[in-house]
Amino acid sequence: MAGTPSAEVDVTVDLVRRLLRAQHPDLAELSLGVVANGWDNVTLRLGDELAVRVPRREMAAQLVRNEQRWLPVLAPRLGVDAPVPARIGHPADEMPWGWSIVPWFAGTMVERLPVSARSGLARPLAEVLARLHTPAPDDAPANPFRGVLLRTREEGVRTQLASGLVPDATCVGRPWDELRDTPTRIGPALWVHGDLHPRNLLAGSDGGLRAILDFGDVTAGDPATDLATAWMTFDAANRAEFRATMTALIGTDADTWQRARGWALSFATMFLAHGDDEPIMRRIGEHTLREVLAGD
Repeated sequence: MAGTPSAEVDVTVDLVRRLLRAQHPDLAELSLGVVANGWDNVTLRLGDELAVRVPRREMAAQLVRNEQRWLPVLAPRLGVDAPVPARIGHPADEMPWGWSIVPWFAGTMVERLPVSARSGLARPLAEVLARLHTPAPDDAPANPFRGVLLRTREEGVRTQLASGLVPDATCVGRPWDELRDTPTRIGPALWVHGDLHPRNLLAGSDGGLRAILDFGDVTAGDPATDLATAWMTFDAANRAEFRATMTALIGTDADTWQRARGWALSFATMFLAHGDDEPIMRRIGEHTLREVLAGD
């Protein structure tokens, strides 16, 4: 199964330098270098305090617009940093989509921390999500892959299980059969980050939560999508603290936690099936699958 999708625009340092010179000349001569090349965007560090996020394919253009529109609304309530765009980049001859200049946050990607060293994250992450998971307005972004009914992931999960890249696929399929049919959520659609794996979490030097990154998948829907991070990010002990904190703060019910476990399984199979050229995402998938199969 394919790994990282092919880029539709080759986002290079030279290209971004030209964009900066044309649109933000006061920043154009700062140091510039690629630090991440993901499925959707290329991220470059700009000087000491900024970064540039540029879409590498058309599908990501809407995700950038979502961040530009909604992060200024959502970020102030979170209690931790988020990459609210400091400057907006506009389409140009060499770049057909909008792009953003965002703050650069010092810290450690949580994926790089041993799972045993993440104990300082469980409570603050739950507190942030309790602030985020509030009713979303009617014009919130719609995302067909996040916050939706869990059973809509059936085809994707089955395809991923059949890829040959998910260990013990038959064993994995059995809990999916049960989790997929968990009762659906009743109530208003809530704000959902949509991609809350440990590569999008940043820890500070004190081991606490420094920032939440990449809000491109932000949407309105079922918060169980975000609560899948309990299995993606933590071990059993820290997951228990995360769950207890969330439940105490906003009364998360048992069905929501079951759907969250189903979402974690869905993410795990996706990361494993598409992670042949993304070792970080494959490691996250392997960890998530172990935690899901170990139980609640």
